[in-house]
Amino acid sequence: MKELIKSHFPNFNPQLIEEIDSHATIKNVKAGEILMRSGQYIKNTVLVVSGKVKVYREDEDGGEFFMYYLQPGQACAISMICATKQETSSVMAKVVEDAELIMIPLQLMEKWMNEYRSWYEFVIETYRNRFEEVLTVIDNIAFKAMDERLEFYLKRHKDACNCNDVKLSHQEIASDLNTSREVISRLLKKMEQRGLVNLHRSYIEILS
Repeated sequence: MKELIKSHFPNFNPQLIEEIDSHATIKNVKAGEILMRSGQYIKNTVLVVSGKVKVYREDEDGGEFFMYYLQPGQACAISMICATKQETSSVMAKVVEDAELIMIPLQLMEKWMNEYRSWYEFVIETYRNRFEEVLTVIDNIAFKAMDERLEFYLKRHKDACNCNDVKLSHQEIASDLNTSREVISRLLKKMEQRGLVNLHRSYIEILS
């Protein structure tokens, strides 16, 4: 585990790496598995080594609202906040690409915040990054039309996978943006006509 930590979390100091190696566990999770549910008490915080985890809100009817992704080298800020306040989760987290995760018992968080400057800085940076992402989502909802939100959404996916092919169905996109599949299909067709994307059967190719 030490080499995994050093590779993906290079700013952790040696003593912290030893602590994580002693107390954390590695968990391999298949795509589609739910890591965290709304209303659930959380026992571990998650460091992502590989794969991708989708963090989203779910309404009473099962509708989803996409917030952000967790990727290699990142951690779950929500679980950290729930640990410090001893509250249940207000979001869902689902693995969307087979993932390897480092599971850290939450009771160690406060101890490490006081003992290891590199852990303290990592936690603060995690909070800041997630807060900025949520602000971006709010800005898109409040100030942008659905076509602009869709373009921004596709750009986030492109940046997240560092690729031009977004392997999402129209229904998945509609769920993430809290709209209908018909609306998304119509807007994607307009984007194709403008030369922004190519639509394929199982993926969307982003051109610009």
